[in-house]
Amino acid sequence: MKFYNSVGPNPRVVKLFMAEKGIEIPEVSVDLRGGENRRAPYNVDVNPAGQTPALELDDGSFVCEITAICEYLEECFPETPLIGTTAEERANTRMWTRRVDLKICEPLTNGFRFAEGLPLFEARLRCLPEAADGLKATAQDGIKWLDAQIAGREFIAGDALSLADIMLFAFLDFGASVGQPIDPANTNIQSWYERMKSRPGATAN
Repeated sequence: MKFYNSVGPNPRVVKLFMAEKGIEIPEVSVDLRGGENRRAPYNVDVNPAGQTPALELDDGSFVCEITAICEYLEECFPETPLIGTTAEERANTRMWTRRVDLKICEPLTNGFRFAEGLPLFEARLRCLPEAADGLKATAQDGIKWLDAQIAGREFIAGDALSLADIMLFAFLDFGASVGQPIDPANTNIQSWYERMKSRPGATAN
């Protein structure tokens, strides 16, 4: 297999996932800032959506989208389960991963794309600068909501580290670097974030 990597929180989710599982896959670096992902051969042969990351399988086919890649790796490398070992555990992880994505990660990322990231993205996709402040506020609302939900537990989806934690950590770490830090009033999320930062695989990029 080959992992098509670049800067940004999306590829980092998969890198963190692999680090927690102890998986090493040869990498192909994609120049996201230079727009390599938006032109041939990448957006023809690898991912027609022009996004990173992508996972090339042994048969030459590709799996794209971070949750799909992580699901595939979970099935190939079931040790150190990060999605679950039962139908109930997997459903719970997927539920929390989806909540984290919709309530926090998507508005946080688009808030950046439509504001600080506008010079990079305005020629690549439809940007709505007038929506940036609202999207950033929506992400903060999601963080505040989640702060109450995780009171008294160590991880987002329960007692064990999961894809939900990995996804949220990658995006909150990115947010902190682009002017969207965690509000210190969200003490549960802040404590969780510090625990995640201390994990051995947290430096994976």
